[in-house]
Amino acid sequence: MKGQRFGMLMNHRSGQPGRNFEMLAGFVMGMFLLIAAASPLKAQVTEPYQLNVPPVVLNDTPFEVVVSGKAVDSVSTYRLHIAEKTYPLVYHADSETLSAEVELSESGTAEITLTENTVVIAQTETRSIPGWLSILPPLIAIGLALVFKRVVPALFLGVWIGASIAVGLTLGGFWQGLLEAFGTYVLSAMATESHVSIILFSLMIGGMVGIIRKNGGTHGIVNKMIDWASNPTRGQVATNVLGIVIFFDDYANTLIVGNTMRSITDKLRISREKLAYIVDSTSAPVASLALVTTWIGFEVGLINDALATIGGLDLSGYSVFLESILYRFYPWLALFFVFAIAFTDREYGPMWKAEHRARTTGDVIGEDAQVDETAADGEELEPKPDKPVRAINAVIPVAVLVFGVLYFLYTTGLEAAGPGASIREIIGAADSYTALMWGSILSVIVAAVLSMAQRILTLEETVEAWYSGLKSMLFAMIVLVLAWALSSTTEVLHTAEFLGSVLSDALPPGLVPAIIFVLAALISFATGTSWGTMGILMPLTIPLTWSIMQANGIAEPEYYYILYNAVSAVLAGAVFGDHCSPISDTTILSSMASGCDHIAHVNTQLPYAVSVGVVGLLLGTVPTGFGFPWWLSMLICAPLLLGILWYFGKPVEAAPETEVAVKG
Repeated sequence: MKGQRFGMLMNHRSGQPGRNFEMLAGFVMGMFLLIAAASPLKAQVTEPYQLNVPPVVLNDTPFEVVVSGKAVDSVSTYRLHIAEKTYPLVYHADSETLSAEVELSESGTAEITLTENTVVIAQTETRSIPGWLSILPPLIAIGLALVFKRVVPALFLGVWIGASIAVGLTLGGFWQGLLEAFGTYVLSAMATESHVSIILFSLMIGGMVGIIRKNGGTHGIVNKMIDWASNPTRGQVATNVLGIVIFFDDYANTLIVGNTMRSITDKLRISREKLAYIVDSTSAPVASLALVTTWIGFEVGLINDALATIGGLDLSGYSVFLESILYRFYPWLALFFVFAIAFTDREYGPMWKAEHRARTTGDVIGEDAQVDETAADGEELEPKPDKPVRAINAVIPVAVLVFGVLYFLYTTGLEAAGPGASIREIIGAADSYTALMWGSILSVIVAAVLSMAQRILTLEETVEAWYSGLKSMLFAMIVLVLAWALSSTTEVLHTAEFLGSVLSDALPPGLVPAIIFVLAALISFATGTSWGTMGILMPLTIPLTWSIMQANGIAEPEYYYILYNAVSAVLAGAVFGDHCSPISDTTILSSMASGCDHIAHVNTQLPYAVSVGVVGLLLGTVPTGFGFPWWLSMLICAPLLLGILWYFGKPVEAAPETEVAVKG
């Protein structure tokens, strides 16, 4: 239709029916074919030597220059010249490359030259920046998001600043950075296969929820559960339990629990902020602790790779992983605290205000909340009054989603791990993104078939309900893509490496786990990714911890608890920082799935996350690093958190009509 209108417009303006349009189209097509024909020829022209150098490096921080190409051999006459210094290169026969570790002490652009017998054979350049510049983009994004409560412009400005630092802090650099922010970083965030999988999974979840809301399935669940979840305390406990039951993946947990329980918690006058907190505090902690989850393969793979760098240490990745679970104080205590709050019905900080508002006025979101209520809770998704509401129409699609994902995790993992593999190895080797996508599309199909087979919805109404549910995800997907783009800029600017170099010097063995926890939390907070933090820190943590243990003469089995604690600190610190960060993907998804204003979720969750994190660090990670029993630390931390809740918290007074609203 749009093409027809454009053609008609061209014909009308030219006065020559279709001729000018055809000429223009022919010219464009001809140019396209010429470019396409020339592209392969251009691609065939390759330089004999390629210098592989990071586009941006940090001052006084070593980086590697790799020389590759068909002409590379082991001749010792190659030299690398940078900043008036000359470096010999080491030949690697397995990869047929040369490499040298170099560093720059001054900021600015530096030219790197490769010579052979004093003859220049390749040149390139890099930019060196002071380390503090690398933390500006995430700090700017986080600060603006918290101050102005607008996450999209804050994130994009962070990406823009990061891209500008990468190309150069000049007037032209800011202009080029703007173009790079959108054309490179945002584009690459959307073009990454795993990111696209998450987007498709999220959209399909939203579509499925739209259908089961329109066909009355969610209302049926509300009617069934309301008999037991007859007050806010029981509603919160039910949400907590559901968050633990869906343990196999944090993304699936977040989206299913938030979308499924939102109608129930709204009826019980539980604020969206509280729902988002419960969803966030049961998703990643459960996925990081359970023995069979999509996290396992990633975690154990990192641990195995790091252990392989240490000669003479006879430990497997699985054994270290299992031992580290005992020392993961933050995830364990986060789960404990969310149940404690539900049973005591006490709150403190901004969460008390949110709960007081919801209980006394029935307003589950604030007046200035930025939520797409038209898509999430609009009348377009209300069940048809002349049709029955049946819980089974929601239970079956959700069950298909849950068990479908588990089934595809098993089948894809079995194919990768091979026959005879254990269930942990199978799930660890599974293609989690494929499993999530396949499970989600099956749940959509089942929801649609159930709706039409019972003549509750027509085909047109089913598609409209699917689209209405999908729309509720669009804003969050924009935020998610920008968060990924910002994470890419921090990777280019070596934000994690800078934080690591600042905080990892001269560590006594007992404090190694505590320092690593803080470092992991800072990196996860600044970059918004727990998996990225684990991927960055784990290869550094295990060799660093072992070398410190060796230097202090305690590299013996009776001191392995320090190593287990350090590994646990990476994982627990990453989850803690992720919970506190407004640019975290799981924090964003929790807000989205719960229909909560994102900044309101961050503000209300932060005091709780910090309380648990500080207690777990000071009374868990620190003493156990010096040999204190982990179980005794748990027994001390739990009552202390209850004391904090009782001392700082206040009961949430429910309005007299709350009980009536629940039953009705």
